[in-house]
Amino acid sequence: MESGRWRQALTEAASSADGNAVEFIENIVKEIWLNLRSINGNINSKSIDMGPQIDEILSFSGRRDGDVCMIGITGREGIGKTTLATAICDRESSHFEGTSFVANVREISEPSLSGLMSLQKKILSDVLVDEDIIISSVSEGKNTIKEKLGHQKVFVVLDDVDRIEQLQALAGEPNWFGKGSMIIISARDEKILLQHGVEHIHLVPALPEEEAIHLFSWFAFGGDNPVKGYKQLSLEVVDCAAGLPLAIKLLGSFLRDKNESEWRDVLKYLKVISFDKILECFELCQNILESSYNSLEDDNKDIFLDVACFMKGLLENDAIRILESCRLSVTDGLRVLERKSLLTVSHDHRLGMDTYIECMGRNIVRRLHPYQPNQHSRLWIRKEIEDVLANDLGTEAIRCILLSELQLSHHIIMEGVGRMDELRCLIVESENENDDLSGDWEFDEVRQYLPNALRFLRWVCYPFLSLPVTFHASNLVSLELPGSRITQLWEDGEIRVLNNLRFLDLSRSMLTTLNLQLTPRLEWLELKECHDLVVLLTPVGSPTRLFHLDLIGCSSFDAFSYIKRLESLKLLSLSNLHLTAKSLQKFSRRTNIPRLEFTCSYTEEVPSSSRDGLKFVSLNLQPRTKLESVSRSICGLQHLRHLTLEGCIPEVPNDLGQLQCLEKLNLLSTLIKCLPDSICMLKHLKSLKVKSCLLLEELPKDLGQLECLEKLSLLSTGIRRLPDSICILKRLRSLKVKSCLLLEEVPKDIGQLVCLEKLNFLSASIKCLPDSICMLECLKSLKLELCGSLERLPNDLGKLNCLERLILTECTSLKYIPNSICKISNLKWFHLPFCDQVKELPIQLGHLRCLSELNIKGTGISRLPLSISLVEDLRIIGSVAVLQTCEFISKIQTSEGEFFCYIQP
Repeated sequence: MESGRWRQALTEAASSADGNAVEFIENIVKEIWLNLRSINGNINSKSIDMGPQIDEILSFSGRRDGDVCMIGITGREGIGKTTLATAICDRESSHFEGTSFVANVREISEPSLSGLMSLQKKILSDVLVDEDIIISSVSEGKNTIKEKLGHQKVFVVLDDVDRIEQLQALAGEPNWFGKGSMIIISARDEKILLQHGVEHIHLVPALPEEEAIHLFSWFAFGGDNPVKGYKQLSLEVVDCAAGLPLAIKLLGSFLRDKNESEWRDVLKYLKVISFDKILECFELCQNILESSYNSLEDDNKDIFLDVACFMKGLLENDAIRILESCRLSVTDGLRVLERKSLLTVSHDHRLGMDTYIECMGRNIVRRLHPYQPNQHSRLWIRKEIEDVLANDLGTEAIRCILLSELQLSHHIIMEGVGRMDELRCLIVESENENDDLSGDWEFDEVRQYLPNALRFLRWVCYPFLSLPVTFHASNLVSLELPGSRITQLWEDGEIRVLNNLRFLDLSRSMLTTLNLQLTPRLEWLELKECHDLVVLLTPVGSPTRLFHLDLIGCSSFDAFSYIKRLESLKLLSLSNLHLTAKSLQKFSRRTNIPRLEFTCSYTEEVPSSSRDGLKFVSLNLQPRTKLESVSRSICGLQHLRHLTLEGCIPEVPNDLGQLQCLEKLNLLSTLIKCLPDSICMLKHLKSLKVKSCLLLEELPKDLGQLECLEKLSLLSTGIRRLPDSICILKRLRSLKVKSCLLLEEVPKDIGQLVCLEKLNFLSASIKCLPDSICMLECLKSLKLELCGSLERLPNDLGKLNCLERLILTECTSLKYIPNSICKISNLKWFHLPFCDQVKELPIQLGHLRCLSELNIKGTGISRLPLSISLVEDLRIIGSVAVLQTCEFISKIQTSEGEFFCYIQP
């Protein structure tokens, strides 16, 4: 319905009632708006039976033949695509080697290619359980996913996809993943799924009336059915929601605790203006929210519009850099928008914005000239941008452009933006450069290409060898040209001082020479993988503001001779450098670089033993690196907080204990056989991770002296026993031992770990757990997986009152489950798959009223205890014969050769 007709319908509805309908409707929308922000996106599992849909989707799977299965989920907004994908993930992910649920693909990937890279990194980090994944381009991310995951059986959900490029970057081909993998893709537009070759597509249907009533009742009345006297009213409300779960939830939440008269008033308007339409356009919500926008100061209005048009999903710091470049007061502005609920900042520091608020912002930009994009202040729609540039329609009205999925010749872009005299922000995201874009075309020395008003310029794969000579760049604050062909900023080495430039990124470019004397205000410099860089001229006799310098992969010159004057440096990243004794001697005098990231390759020594301010060091040690060099380089760093040693190092330096500020120590893929006793002197160490150190056989006996240790992870080591002293680690919250096949026993006093919340043993040779484990009052998760030698569990396991997860997988020597587990009142997940010696469950298992899933697949259990029928909505996984022994169950279902059912009241 058009805007005018929509308002007219409201007005007519108002006139037929009490004359105050406009205010009444606004109050409804305000309350709906508040509820929309507070309601959890997951539909209550008690209200909707998603089993049939899940079974239908999983029936598409070709995993029995070892195929990689890509399945699409599509349907209108608010229909429950994300909820269905989440339910499948919850139910099936445990059958795979690795799982990644990638939410908000559209939102996160929309601003730039960096968003796609962050999603690629998430998939890899989730599946590989490695937070240190580094990706420098989308193309590299594709190759890394294929290389790392090509032999793993993985379960990946890509939620809310809206462009084919997203699928090409995240799940380009089935052979990117190992045999038996499943990729679930949710998208509003079925065409995207078809375009990507997804053969199996599930259309999420509207809720049938019975389920819609149940769902509505949960939000309106807190139970399965309407309360007495409200059944007919509920049916009428549900009918207005058109089977959309989101609409049903919103209406139920809004009507909760309202009297019958108020219900009838709401129904009067809903029958005129369907709630489905409110969900689709949110125009009334926007009217209310626009009053918040109108009350903003001018700078904050600009910030809001920038975020709505092209910054949603960006990391907060990246957005701040762009906005600050454009002379906006950012930090306070973002906080103001947060307080007014116009944007959000997520836990991982990304800017978020609700879809209808985003639509409102974009509508504000477009509505004065809806059919004249060259009169819009911001351009983000590719077809409109291409039309403006190709036809040279640029005007002074245009302030910001975001151009991705590049399909124009670069010289057309250069010529097209020349007339946009007030353009302050230009972002061109291009992954590859075509031959015609980087050929013999040359700049005209007279024509204006890039406007001099530009303050922020980002152009990925910039195809030219220098900036246009007519571009003065006097206002430029941030220049980002990663992956470009640029060899120098100005042709023929022209000297042009950039007085306002603060951020410069020329990483992965063909840069040969850079004169920092021409950038007196530069703070941030990225030169990563500039393999052709030979000369870096630094200021002489004048202070510099540079605090961040990345020279990783710049192997063509002696970096230390160039950076000795950069007194303001706070972060220096180096790798693969040819170091000399002379340069090291000079560099060792530095005292104020707080963070160094360094990869040492074939050197005599790594820097440096005397820089007291250094806080973070990551050393990837290659063959022929000398231990004494490592020791001299790091053990004098008195303020070091994080240290990672990775690679071919045979020992850990004996004097590591001198690092009294160290909080995190990672030892990855080393050749070490033991840890030095001095490590026990690290009084502030909070995290110790040892991974893939197969020669490591023992830990220091006095490890218990690490009084601040909170997390201890031992993954793929040769450790035979844990020192008894770990039992006095009063702050230890997580102990994880994985693939330590020689480990045979757990310290008998482990119950003294009063703060322990997670205890995991996977592929260990332990025979029993000590009885003291029952004293772990804070323990929430106990996992014993592939522990084939485990013969018994402690009899008093029921004392673990906080335990929520008890996972016993393939403990093939375990025979009995102690009756006391029936006292674990908070237990939610109890898994015993393939514990084939277990013949029965405790009789009183039904006392576990919080239990949501019981897995007895592959066990020797032949009958379920009668008390199990007391646990409502319990999902039981096991053989058909066993499931049929319980009277109060739903229809037995199957998925991937696995039978399950639910307990019904």
